[in-house]
Amino acid sequence: MTFERIVRVLNRPGMFLPLLAVVVISLVDVAAGRDRFITPMMVTAPALAAITTTWRRTLVVGAVGLLAQAALAPYDGVLDPNDRRLLQGQVVSYVVVTLFSAYIAWRYEKGRKAFAAVHSVAEAAQRALLRPPGSRVGDVRLAVRYVSAADAAQIGGDLYAVLDTPYGVRALVGDVRGKGLDAVQTSAVALGSFREAAYDEGGLVRVAERVDASVSRHVDSELTGEFTTALFAQFREPGEVELLHYGHVAPLRVSPDGAVVTLDPPDPWVPLGLGGLTEGAPKPWVEPFGPGDVLVLCTDGVIEARDGAGGDFYPLAQRAGALLAGAADDLEAGIEALYADLVGHAGGALTDDAVLLLLTRRTA
Repeated sequence: MTFERIVRVLNRPGMFLPLLAVVVISLVDVAAGRDRFITPMMVTAPALAAITTTWRRTLVVGAVGLLAQAALAPYDGVLDPNDRRLLQGQVVSYVVVTLFSAYIAWRYEKGRKAFAAVHSVAEAAQRALLRPPGSRVGDVRLAVRYVSAADAAQIGGDLYAVLDTPYGVRALVGDVRGKGLDAVQTSAVALGSFREAAYDEGGLVRVAERVDASVSRHVDSELTGEFTTALFAQFREPGEVELLHYGHVAPLRVSPDGAVVTLDPPDPWVPLGLGGLTEGAPKPWVEPFGPGDVLVLCTDGVIEARDGAGGDFYPLAQRAGALLAGAADDLEAGIEALYADLVGHAGGALTDDAVLLLLTRRTA
């Protein structure tokens, strides 16, 4: 093996540490003297390779370790022709550990490929279902962070959409109170209905009624206990935003100077799918929304994120002002700062699905 080939082997991912173990153990064995028998520790090399590289390279490491032990055997005095039990025991145990390490590496490699396949399918499903909008939709600019708490997936029960329709830009943020594939199916129903109704219906109330009817038709909330909170928004007239509430987290309006106003609904309503439990209909309301204002929409995965000690919820209304002051000029930087603060509060990772969506009117 040429020097260049040896260098290429050493540069392969995961090979350096186990081969370093072979070298170190060999040097320690020589330094310890003939009356010290260190080479049985060579089993650490293939064991390390099992968790750092592929099963084939684990076998290569095992072979290198075996050659190193063979080279050190005369020095260690284990070649007694009258009693080879020590040498045989060492070789057999080392080969068994090497083969078992290769098997572990094979299983790990296979699992990693399966995880990558599931991850890619989940990502494709997310894009097909959510259809993430660009940074500009009509006369509205936006930035979004979507997080799924599901293992090996990027999609969960939270949903959002922003559409440019003949009636202005319309947005939906929702949260399915359910888990697994049922929650994903409900998300698909709500989003599909919203995308159709948003283009067909002239009023935001009619849009929401069609979404509510679709969710009620496909999900028996009274039987399963599953429901979907939602907040609808419409940017139609300059200087204002129309909102419609279905049991969802109240949005925030952040002014250019960092002042924060919680836009509580004057007529709170039940979540989607539960309309049959009450009489009447929800009423939309209009809020001022001037140049440089930022509308913050989110799901409860944001405001219910607890700190690292499992104590306080994330104080979105208290943090958003300082983090989003002047953010209308660069929404992406604003949402990055807000999301980083949220994750930091949660101890480095969120444990629930979450959507964080910032919207502002595009200026000329």
